Amino acid sequence: MVVAKQSNYEEFRLKRVEENKKRMEALNLPKLSQNLNPTSLKTSPMKKRCIPRTPEKQMVIVDLHRVQNRRRGVSKSKRRDLSNRVYVSDKIRDEAIARAEKFQADLGSDYPSFVKSMLQSHVSGGFWLGLPVQFCRSYLGKHDGVITLIDEEGEEYETIHLAKRTGLSGGWMGFAIAHNLAYGDTLVFELVRPTAFKVYIIRVGSSGESSEI
Repeated sequence: MVVAKQSNYEEFRLKRVEENKKRMEALNLPKLSQNLNPTSLKTSPMKKRCIPRTPEKQMVIVDLHRVQNRRRGVSKSKRRDLSNRVYVSDKIRDEAIARAEKFQADLGSDYPSFVKSMLQSHVSGGFWLGLPVQFCRSYLGKHDGVITLIDEEGEEYETIHLAKRTGLSGGWMGFAIAHNLAYGDTLVFELVRPTAFKVYIIRVGSSGESSEI
């Protein structure tokens, strides 16, 4: 009787095993269990951490002495040579103006004229020559243009007349340098044509009435 019970139990156990096996196959559990097997899992390599590369710092050595010398050289090249500046007393300058005014009166010309005593700004540095405002309004045009300066030898120099500023700019420097104009020299400008001046130079400190260069 005990043997019969054991046999029935064994049959029942085997039957349950078969049923469970069929259920597992129906749910595809055997393949799933194989896939979950630690030996079948492939370990993925660890991703390398990207560390940004910092550029190598390069040491730059600046020669301050050389830079300073270079700057000094630039400033010297841009700086005008003012060594030829000659300062005269007001008395000597006034004497040159008086002689120029006498020369102007002795011209005996019907052409309009004016007298201009040279300042430092006229003969060095900016090389700008301001003209008498009333003279410009009366005889020169209202627009910028070219005005020719004719020296006592007949040489002509073109300059730029700026009407609103009533003065000569471009070209005046060339005339001043060519004739070695200095502080205190006095010039007589005679308008011989609508856009041309005859220029007479009265040298400061000299006794002559005019100077030809």
